[in-house]
Amino acid sequence: MADAPRAPSPAPLIDPFQRAISYLRISVTDRCDLRCAYCMSENMQFLPKRDLLTLEELDRLCGVFIARGVRKLRITGGEPLVRRDIMHLFRRLSRHLDSGALEELTLTTNGTQLARYANELASFGVRRINVSLDTLDPQKFRAITRRGDLPVVLDGIAAARAAGMKVKINAVALRDVNADEIPDMIAWAHGLGMDMTLIEVMPLGEIEADRTDQFLPLSVARQRLESRYTLTPLPDRTGGPARYVRVEETGGKLGFITPLTHNFCESCNRVRLTCTGQLYLCLGQEDSADLRAVLRASPDDAVLAAAVVEAITRKPKGHDFIIERQRPAAVPRHMSVTGG
Repeated sequence: MADAPRAPSPAPLIDPFQRAISYLRISVTDRCDLRCAYCMSENMQFLPKRDLLTLEELDRLCGVFIARGVRKLRITGGEPLVRRDIMHLFRRLSRHLDSGALEELTLTTNGTQLARYANELASFGVRRINVSLDTLDPQKFRAITRRGDLPVVLDGIAAARAAGMKVKINAVALRDVNADEIPDMIAWAHGLGMDMTLIEVMPLGEIEADRTDQFLPLSVARQRLESRYTLTPLPDRTGGPARYVRVEETGGKLGFITPLTHNFCESCNRVRLTCTGQLYLCLGQEDSADLRAVLRASPDDAVLAAAVVEAITRKPKGHDFIIERQRPAAVPRHMSVTGG
């Protein structure tokens, strides 16, 4: 007897510019145990817990996206590992890795909780993570984060590596703060087999400082690096904003994310889901879709999928970040709300 014909897979998510959306970043909390000076106000007002999606709701939404062709999930925050019972969500999502529906489940973290969770994350199929770290100087680290202890993060990185996860270091380039450290940070990261990415300050959310005082164009940082290192461009393309070089003297890979001086929106393959169920179609634009309302109004995933498809039809071509003195943030929400 012949096998019954297999039901056709749902059409993938294609935006108005014919970009396939295969990457979802999910913020599971806006809370963080650090207060990085370029990211948050020192006295942040966090969302009431009742406004957040439950872990079960986050799992359901992720399943809808995976059914429509999303192949990569990145869990973000705030600091995702401060969310209570967060390992329950990783455990649930790992079933999509086991089935082959999902290619990668990954995480961006500040590293403070990694020593506690590294082995569990690895057991749930997390193979690589990004750790946000802007300095190797303990005093500078305390000043940037307003409360962090560098050895705790370094121990977390060591735990992640010992658990078999590949670690990439993300560093925000800050004028007059860590600019002089960047070459040595690259040598340290590459010496441990970790790639590194440099990121320009982004004008997201109101903070006490003027971001024009923090902003270091990566074109300037790259020029300085070329006095010490040989940088060979690489063809690597992930659909993301980074462009990569190989540092010949270390053999490691270095990325540049330049949302202000040179964006790469034309190949964007991602959308962002906030911890409150708002789907942002672009990090640098305010248009969003309220998936929480749809999710809570109907148990039917087909209804939820239709809302996702409709939202993707509104994905813009790109953002228009700008940093100007005496100008409010280009986008009023903080990065911790959207997902870093």
